[in-house]
Formats: sequence, structure tokens, C-alpha cells
Amino acid sequence: MKIATFNINGVKARIETVLSWLDATQPDVAILQEIKSIDENFPREPFEEKGYNLETHGQKGFNGVALLSKLPLEDVTRGLPGGKGTGRDDADDEEARYIEATVVGDRAVRICGLYLPNGNPAPGPKYDYKLRWMERLRARAADLIASEETALITGDFNVIPQAEDAARPDAWRKDALFLPQTREAFRRITNLGFTEAFRAREAGGGHYSFWDYQAGAWDRNDGIRIDHFLLTPQCADILKSCWIEQDMRGKDKPSDHVPVWVDLAA
Repeated sequence: MKIATFNINGVKARIETVLSWLDATQPDVAILQEIKSIDENFPREPFEEKGYNLETHGQKGFNGVALLSKLPLEDVTRGLPGGKGTGRDDADDEEARYIEATVVGDRAVRICGLYLPNGNPAPGPKYDYKLRWMERLRARAADLIASEETALITGDFNVIPQAEDAARPDAWRKDALFLPQTREAFRRITNLGFTEAFRAREAGGGHYSFWDYQAGAWDRNDGIRIDHFLLTPQCADILKSCWIEQDMRGKDKPSDHVPVWVDLAA
């Protein structure tokens, strides 16, 4: 089962880019972030015509996540627990940043797709929200570990886990993506028992998934790695490979992110 995560930076702005990518790479499952479209306005037909089942959790002009799957999708849920209507941490949280579903292939895999808050400027309310969101994610991640499901959490985490995940780490020291509290919150999730798929297969620096549109970042390879796959032990057992599709950043009308992939024996 080939699964890709891709922050597309607007489905309407980049629909031809995304459709061409699907034709060329044929993922079994694709998790998209920053679709920037409400559910009713998402251009479903071109994706469905390519054989994809589609589930979205959208928001006008901002955020938004989607699941595309050539395999059946079951038990779809939208929104990270602890948000609006729960009476818990962020009771007024209406941001469309999280979607889950079970993909049924040779075995069932629970897919959790996210677009984690950026958090800038930090310190401030946006950073406080990021840390609360990450704590809610940790609670959901703990439930996944306890359930012993074959499951993964993937998407744009807006977290630079280590200095080697940035071409110029010193430039990010005061950024919400790289602050010590952010990296600590990320470790609290991974330390529950998750495998960070890319680092299970690749060591060292120079591997990035995001390059800013400004200041020639792509031409200078001034990137950061912020798009991740976290696998439960049951999912890590069937991991075959993980890679970053870096070449997408150099194509016409690119997103500032590129797809990251896992291949599972599922």
C-alpha cells in the first residue's frame, strides 16, 4: 500500500498539478493538507473519475484536509478530539485540521491526517494554541497505541524535529516550528511508541519537504523537513520504505511542500 502526504497549498490553485501528480505516481492513498475549500465546493469529480474515494474536512480560504483512497474508506471522523462541542481544552476550536479513516486493503490501516498549527508569532496566542493542539494530539496518539491498531499519523506537522532537519537551523531558533517546547511536544508523542518512518530509513541532514517561495530557497536548497509519518508498532512492522519526492518542488506551479511517501506491506 503506497501512501503519500502532500500539503498542496490550495486545491483550486493547484488542481492540475495535483491531478498530474496522481496520474504519474498512482498512490493508493493520499492525504492532502491546506485544501483551502469548504466541503461543498471541493472539486470532487476529477478525483472520483480517477477512481478515488474522497473524504474532506474543509474550511473557507484556510486550512482543510482531505483523504483520497483507491481502497474503501470506513469509519470516517473529522476533527481532533478535545475541540468544539466536547467541553474540553479548545471548546471553540473550529479549524479544519484533522481527519481519520480506516483504509481496507489486505489488512486494515487507520489513517490519521493532520495539518498542525504553525504557531507563529511565538510567544503569543497562536503558539499557545499550537501547544494545546499538540497535547490533544498526544492524547489521541496514546489511544491509538493502547488500541494496538495498525495505524499511522501523517501530514504537515509544522515541526522541525532536529537541527539536521533544517538547512540553516540557526535561522529557525526563535520560530514556533523549532522552539524547544515544540520539539519536546513532538517527542512526547513519538515516545509513546511511534516510529518516525523517514528516520527509520534515512539518517543525516539534507532531506527536506518544504522550501519557502521567497529568497530563492528552492534554488539554494534552503529547506526544512516538517512533513512526517508516525507509525504505531503494528504499522512499523509492515513498513517497507519511506521517501521524500523532492523533485515536485521544481515543477510548474508547485506547492511550497512536496509529497512524502511510505510503502506498507498491507
